Amino acid sequence: MRGMFSLVGLLVVMAVVALLVKKQWSSIPVPVQATPGAPAAQDGTAPAGNVREQGRQLQDHVRQQVEGALQQARPVHEGDK
Repeated sequence: MRGMFSLVGLLVVMAVVALLVKKQWSSIPVPVQATPGAPAAQDGTAPAGNVREQGRQLQDHVRQQVEGALQQARPVHEGDK
């Protein structure tokens, strides 16, 4: 009986983790691979280059988001004063 509860609990935990992973992966935009000789994107931006450039762009984007989050003022709680 104890083993069955352990197995059911493990399955529930795995299902929750799978749902969280699926949610996180669906929120990440999928980069479009640029084909050689393809025209620029419709929004006027140039298509992404090689993997190194894409990685650098991703690093810059994450760095900007972190810096923006660090610049936001934290709310002050009344109990902290």
